[in-house]
Amino acid sequence: MRTIEIANGEIRSSEIALGCMRIADMSVKDVSKLINTALEEGINFFDHADIYGGGKSEELFGTALKEMKGVREKIFIQTKCGIRDGYYDFSRDHILEAVDGSLKRLKTDYIDVLLLHRPDALVEPEEVAEAFSILHASGKIRNFGVSNHNPMQIELLSQYLNQRIIVNQLQLSITNTGMIDAGLNVNMQIDKSVDRDGSVLDYCRLNGITIQAWSPFQYGFFEGTFLDNPKFKTLNDEMDKVAKKYDVPKDAIPIAWILKHPAKIQPIVGTTNPKHLKEICQASNVNLTRKEWYDLYKAAGNKLP
Repeated sequence: MRTIEIANGEIRSSEIALGCMRIADMSVKDVSKLINTALEEGINFFDHADIYGGGKSEELFGTALKEMKGVREKIFIQTKCGIRDGYYDFSRDHILEAVDGSLKRLKTDYIDVLLLHRPDALVEPEEVAEAFSILHASGKIRNFGVSNHNPMQIELLSQYLNQRIIVNQLQLSITNTGMIDAGLNVNMQIDKSVDRDGSVLDYCRLNGITIQAWSPFQYGFFEGTFLDNPKFKTLNDEMDKVAKKYDVPKDAIPIAWILKHPAKIQPIVGTTNPKHLKEICQASNVNLTRKEWYDLYKAAGNKLP
């Protein structure tokens, strides 16, 4: 698998990451098999959050990892905090408490990247800065980032932080292309021209922030997958055609479409099926042409101005 550089090369990561949101109901044995499959395919980056499975996902991953000698130092673990039961919390005390909980469940002494999960309307940047400095100085957290944040929210935090924001995790799939649409429809009096995220794609590219794409197979807001969905017949027909040309499973094409973008976006794939994961990872061997990328974009229902 090809690799990308995150944080100016401090992290040499696989260009595809494995998301662990759905592993909470798996056995330790099956989680171990999934991790081993990921490693065999070249994946070395694993994404978590303290709320996934109510903490069970981190716990199972940590148990499985503990039994795999010598693996921890070869991989990167990312987790997120800030979502509580019915509200968001970026307070100093909660961030520190959440990290200690994640470390305990993951059975590790450090976390490679910590993300603030969703923007907290009541955020006090000074408190975030204090928490980050404590965590960095103690060695518990090596790098920091955000999830679902727009450029001005990142700017506000960065004004106070002593550490760089290196990651922004955002929703992106071939059917959820808001961060791309506005840039293609500049100055047009149509819905697609509306900039809903403050030009976050260009902002992250300008500031060396790696965008991680969550739910790369989903349409809408967790409405389901577009793969083999009759609502997206034109898109599936186009993906079938492209997959046949490159002799890869169709599941690889939506990921290859994301990987083609020059921003070096890192898809977070959340499958728990080792066979499916192997199929998806074949995307790393596909280099779509410019025409193929645009044809897939249009097949998803988008029109070029």
